Amino acid sequence: MAQPLGAATTEFEKADRCGHLNHRPRVLLGKMGLDGHDRGVKVIARAMRDSGVHVIYSGLWQTPRSLAISARDEDVDVIAASMMSNSHLTLGPNLLKALREVGRGDIPVHMGGILPQEDLPVLMEAGIARCFTTGVGLLDIVHAAAQTVAPYHPHVPGGHPVAQLARDISLAHLARTDAPVRPEAVRRRPRRVIGVTGSPGAGKSTLVAQLVAEHARRAEVDPTLGRCAVVAFDPMSPITGGALLGDRLRVDFNRLGEAAYYRSLAIRGEDYHALEEVTELIGGAWEGRGGPEVAYDTLFIETVGAGQNETRIADHVDKTIVVLTPGMGDAVQMDKAGILEIADLFVCNKADHPGENELVRDLKDIAGRRPILETVATHGKGIPELLDALA
Repeated sequence: MAQPLGAATTEFEKADRCGHLNHRPRVLLGKMGLDGHDRGVKVIARAMRDSGVHVIYSGLWQTPRSLAISARDEDVDVIAASMMSNSHLTLGPNLLKALREVGRGDIPVHMGGILPQEDLPVLMEAGIARCFTTGVGLLDIVHAAAQTVAPYHPHVPGGHPVAQLARDISLAHLARTDAPVRPEAVRRRPRRVIGVTGSPGAGKSTLVAQLVAEHARRAEVDPTLGRCAVVAFDPMSPITGGALLGDRLRVDFNRLGEAAYYRSLAIRGEDYHALEEVTELIGGAWEGRGGPEVAYDTLFIETVGAGQNETRIADHVDKTIVVLTPGMGDAVQMDKAGILEIADLFVCNKADHPGENELVRDLKDIAGRRPILETVATHGKGIPELLDALA
């Protein structure tokens, strides 16, 4: 029987293929070099999510170093590097070298894509753990990722402080009595903890990325500002337990480097069971290792942002930003939305879109003395003023 026009050749069955493992695989999907094609990697990402994997996708044009930093900070079980630019013999070994340099040379690398058969032994000899050529089934890729999962050890090899922070966060988020966080881990609340919430599509991830970049620029001039960190929550599938963690997509890690710490976590609903501990672990990560000038003193927490009644983030932060965009409804509709009640500051993002004046007018009816700022996060407009208001 002929399939409908536009239908997929085969439909990947959603099933939890990872629930029996010590923890759900955390897989970093990476595209290095000048490879500008992401259709295939998105298919792999969905297949992994639909199998119960937590997938972190960092976007196109990554360098080996930016991928290595992401893998370390996200405490991944494996990097899945997708190659189509005929530079695998250079970028693969460089990625392995970068992993060693940032303190996580133990993270395995799987490489797939346009890989000539004669190059596979060279890649394996260089240290690539698995190679997948075109035609390999999605289930084979998923199963290979699942096989990298081993019980978390509380101490990471080498003891790099940021790598250790990433592992501490993993254990705190699991909240299992059989795998507690190291008792010697320092806990200190950062000076500023800022929640960023709003409906899907409001531009929260882009806004946070711009705030982090602006903070990093200022910290280069004034090191006493400390470092910046982000915890970004994304929804976990109620069917498979998998998740697509895409908040790193909006961040230029090739430029940012190690000036900020990003961590993606998957939750169901507003389950912030470990957020207080994660917050204090981030604040205490550099205690005693160089003084307050290198501490993570500013922490942004980005919520899933799935609905009007999601308000629990306000219990965990010092200030709450509510991000809105033009076309969200009139003042009556906005006034009954519970999420607006928790705002310490309103951000009207996408201020270059039609309806912005009406949005600001409606907000003024309900904001009282709370500030209202306008931004175009994709262009960086209004970001310095927003950071000033938060400081």
